[in-house]
Amino acid sequence: MRRRVGTGTLALLFLLAFAVRFAVAAHGGLDHPRFGDWQAYVQAAADLVRTGSYPDRTEDLLFRPPGYPFFLAVSTLGHPEDIARDKIAGAAMGSLAAPLLAVLSAGLFRRRGVAIATGLAAALNPAFVFMASDVQSEAIFLPLLLGAAGLLLAATDRPSTTLAVGSGVLLAAAALVRPSALALSPLLAAPLCDRRWPPRARAHVAAGAVLGFALTLAPWTARNFLRFHEIILVSDEGGSVFFDGNSDWANRIYEAGSRPEVQPIILAMHHDKLRRLAALGPEVFASPSRRSFALVRMALEDRRRDGSGTLRLYARKLWHWIRPYPTPFWGAPIVVGLGILYTSLYALTGVGFRAAARRGGVHFAIAVLAISMCVHVLMLVLWRYRTPYWDPILLLYGVFGAGDRLESLWKS
Repeated sequence: MRRRVGTGTLALLFLLAFAVRFAVAAHGGLDHPRFGDWQAYVQAAADLVRTGSYPDRTEDLLFRPPGYPFFLAVSTLGHPEDIARDKIAGAAMGSLAAPLLAVLSAGLFRRRGVAIATGLAAALNPAFVFMASDVQSEAIFLPLLLGAAGLLLAATDRPSTTLAVGSGVLLAAAALVRPSALALSPLLAAPLCDRRWPPRARAHVAAGAVLGFALTLAPWTARNFLRFHEIILVSDEGGSVFFDGNSDWANRIYEAGSRPEVQPIILAMHHDKLRRLAALGPEVFASPSRRSFALVRMALEDRRRDGSGTLRLYARKLWHWIRPYPTPFWGAPIVVGLGILYTSLYALTGVGFRAAARRGGVHFAIAVLAISMCVHVLMLVLWRYRTPYWDPILLLYGVFGAGDRLESLWKS
């Protein structure tokens, strides 16, 4: 059976994905963003267009990663305040997930039918559709992450230093959208473990990937150093995110019984941040790193004071990450429907892991699952944070697992 998926088929997968995402965006109102953080991204992009410089702060305590605001500024031709353009650009970029996953599946499993089915599943995946139909950074983060994985796979199979450099470039671009992707950078050295090729060839591929990553990230890190005289790889939001996920307020948020209960807690948490930082003196606000590290220390103080609360908090974060259904705030139909979908995907992914002939791919996928989970449990867990890291693997190996089971049943 042919392993490749034709260009025409990939184009049809993209068009299907875009039609679904555009329809959902239009249903919600092309001019009406729903995502809570949309204004910070749009304002940062507007400031970038107006001044030619990225703002030092996008909120009162931090500046967001620059990748998504730059995307909005460029993709809307300098009109990021036009929400309809933002949504259409995000839907188009997010639609690339379908053909990219089809290509990844073909490279991993060499089954054209499974690859097309994976692309169809990605085109219709509710989480992917939801992310790419609003003003939301995951719309571009997901295809960048998938593109990096696809190029690394192709670079390892050839081997090709040029493709490896491209993989590093795309992973760095993903990190400039969501800094959590920095944790995946050690996996760029994965080609060193592929024993099909001599050590020198493997080393060239791995070095190319690392070089592409470093060269892409370096200009923004240098900009931060020149601006703040501090080494900030991407953004100073890490301390604020760590506080949100590890202070005493985190347990209160997890204990909230409804969406209306959460918003006042988040507002009170923000005021608490400002109050505790102000108590340290005005100099803490003059330095992004000092402000970020101060928030980390505050959260750690909360955890040291409450040992039992710490155990409860991390158990809650772990469960929120791995559970197969979203927050019950979404309502019973969505919770039950997604619960059935993800429970099935978990089971089929286990089948796919066992059946896959390419064991290196399985080990790489498990590493991505583990690293992304550990990073977010340490920092902050939101169900949508899991989607771009776990859903591609669940779809790749889940669809393959389903195909393998159906083939076994057919033969029997």
